Amino acid sequence: MPRPILPHLVADLPVALPPELATRLAAAFDVESKIPHALEALGPVAGADVVHVSAGAGPRTCIAADLGARVTEVTPAGLANLPPSSADVVLGCWTWFRDDLAADLLAAERVLRPGGRLLVLHDYGRDDVSGLRSAELPEYTTWGRRDGWFLRTGFKVRVIHCWWTFASLEEAAAFLDEAFGEPGRTVAAGLKRPRLSYNVAIYHRAKGDAPAE
Repeated sequence: MPRPILPHLVADLPVALPPELATRLAAAFDVESKIPHALEALGPVAGADVVHVSAGAGPRTCIAADLGARVTEVTPAGLANLPPSSADVVLGCWTWFRDDLAADLLAAERVLRPGGRLLVLHDYGRDDVSGLRSAELPEYTTWGRRDGWFLRTGFKVRVIHCWWTFASLEEAAAFLDEAFGEPGRTVAAGLKRPRLSYNVAIYHRAKGDAPAE
């Protein structure tokens, strides 16, 4: 069984929530630590110089910190201030690689050392959690397709099947109601167990990888 990893996740969550609700979600989020173990397998991350790029303001904490990485936290704009070839891994979790994808790729490649790894996490969908969000999001529609931007641009994808796990159905329903309103109540009504299925795509590539032919 994988070694449990303590979650540094209040800042690393797929949805923006008030602090109290974010803390409750962090306690339920991927309690099996599937996401950090996948990052380690695709990195590796432990002992590496990791740049965590987040669009959020203020100090950030990163999943990679619990794996023993040396983490530098930057915003997308701040990435340009880092020295070239200074990172083993560049990591984005949900808030980066959203708008100008080509520019984000160039910025990441500049910072990566030769052989360095770029890891980008986004929701994948086809799960309970997608019922809480807009079905039109690109992570649910175009990004994971064979002809989508990521797979056309040298990335490979690994889909991680995770859970949001609560202590009881009542606790899950209360959280979903408070955090998401009517969509949350609809998802809660369909639960048979106190957990929501949650699929994450990790788009990954090495520096300089060319698109597949």
